[in-house]
Amino acid sequence: MISVAADEMTGIARVLVEELERRGHETRRHGVLSEADRDDWAWASESAARDVAEGRAEQAVVCCWTGTGASIAANKVDSVRAALCLDAATAAGARRWNDANALALSLRATSEAELSEILDAWFDSAPSGEAEDRANVAHLGDIERS
Repeated sequence: MISVAADEMTGIARVLVEELERRGHETRRHGVLSEADRDDWAWASESAARDVAEGRAEQAVVCCWTGTGASIAANKVDSVRAALCLDAATAAGARRWNDANALALSLRATSEAELSEILDAWFDSAPSGEAEDRANVAHLGDIERS
C-alpha cells in the first residue's frame, strides 16, 4: 500500500496515482486526491505520513508545488523519513542510504518522464544493510526521541 497526497490537481498529480496503480500498487489517497480530506499541503502530507507511521501503508508519496512543504510536513511525523527527490539518482540514494519511506515530489518541476524514472529508482532500490548506514538511520530515531 502506498499512501499518496497532493495539494492541487496540477502537473504530475493528474497521473501519479494512475502510474502507481499501473505498477501494481494499491493506493490510499489524501488531499486533493480524496473528496473527504483537506487539500492543504501540510494536512494532506501529514495524513499520508501517518498512514506510514501507523502501518496502513508501507510508503508514501507526497506532493506540493515545490515538494518542500510536503517533505517538511511528512518529516514531522515520527518514524517517517521523507526525501524530496527531483531525479532518479537522488531517489535511489534516499532509499539506499537514508531508508526513506516517503517520497516528496514537486508538482511544478517533475515531468511525467522524470516521474517514471524517479519511481523506477525508488522502487528498484532497497535500504542498505551496511552497519554505518543502519547506524545513521537508527540515530534519526534517537534524534526524534530527544
